[in-house]
Amino acid sequence: MKVAIMGYGTIGSGVAEVLRVNQEILKKKIGEPVELKYVLDIRESIPEDNDKLINDFSIIENDDEVGLVVETMGGIHPAYEFVKACLEKGKHCVTSNKALVDACGSKLISIAKAHNCNFYFEASVGGGIPVIRTIHHNYAGENLIEITGIMNGTTNFILTNMREKGADFGETLEEAQRLGYAERDPSSDIDGFDTSRKTAILLSMASGNRCRHEDIYTEGIRDISKLDFSYAHELGMSIKLLGSVQQVEDKYFAYVVPMMIPKSDPLFSVDGVFNGIRIVGNCLGTTMLYGMGAGKLPTASAVVSDIIAAVRHKNEFQGIGWSENMLEIEPMGSNAFSYFIRVEGTSSDIEADLREYFLNEDSELKPIVLDNRTDEFALLTDVMFEDDFLDNVKAFEAKTGRRIFHFIRTEKET
Repeated sequence: MKVAIMGYGTIGSGVAEVLRVNQEILKKKIGEPVELKYVLDIRESIPEDNDKLINDFSIIENDDEVGLVVETMGGIHPAYEFVKACLEKGKHCVTSNKALVDACGSKLISIAKAHNCNFYFEASVGGGIPVIRTIHHNYAGENLIEITGIMNGTTNFILTNMREKGADFGETLEEAQRLGYAERDPSSDIDGFDTSRKTAILLSMASGNRCRHEDIYTEGIRDISKLDFSYAHELGMSIKLLGSVQQVEDKYFAYVVPMMIPKSDPLFSVDGVFNGIRIVGNCLGTTMLYGMGAGKLPTASAVVSDIIAAVRHKNEFQGIGWSENMLEIEPMGSNAFSYFIRVEGTSSDIEADLREYFLNEDSELKPIVLDNRTDEFALLTDVMFEDDFLDNVKAFEAKTGRRIFHFIRTEKET
């Protein structure tokens, strides 16, 4: 199989390296050599003196010897047009591009099916963690009740350092940028959109229908403070940015939010730039995938696993993906959580109001106070629907004149 790589940045060069270093291993595993013929870089100047480097896509499109194309350009355009053209020529395509898969995945899967080739995208979620293939193959006989994960190494690094060093968000973000874990413009990561795209792909895989990340409720981590982590420590919890998908009967729920999680949650110990994805099946129970969620070689390794699959199934459409039918996601307000809330003042004269709006009749009132502070305290509410909670916050503030400074969701019940 002769291969072309489109995009010669971090991931593209990593794929080329893995193909070179492991060429004999690949040949043994799939029974034929995998030869890199072209590397496309559409910038005006070719970055290296290499006879494989080209800057004209039509060379790849019109070369019948190229049976597989790897897209690592990033973004939607011209990646979509290039991949579409290759699939229409019957060339298998592999991508690590979550934006492309999220926005155009169903169309490209349909085109691949029509031309009896395959569109693979393992590396678009979780880097080197094999979550797409696990869902499609290993858990094919399961009704997947939940998929919840830490899917962004940048935000997990920031939150881990805030917890361990007692630092504020701003200074920890600056450290992440110095170390190369965060981009100069980190908004896609810290505002949750990177995780949202990955969550949309997982929801599409689990449901078999198309989902857009724009339809998933998304919050980032800009408002998380070291004070929140002080309270979390008192509660024996940590704070993680989670993307979550749940199925309840015929309804689907999805969101991306910072959440307080207890030590009993397997995601609690996923720290630094690592990712973890928890999968719950109706018969399987709970399992978790853990590993490097990004980086040159872990992501390239996932791309190469797709190359192997493409060679092994070069004469058939494998069917990994989903239909073009749009999936309806339940509104965020219909989710139920327990909420961590930070309340202005002390609790001494508003116990009855706290019970009325945030606790059940038989629940014990347990205010959390840090270092004898009198300007605020915290409380964990009982489980309630989000719409009801937000209404109760407004009613509580109007009645008592006390502000709810901040809240973080802490537990989901379905």
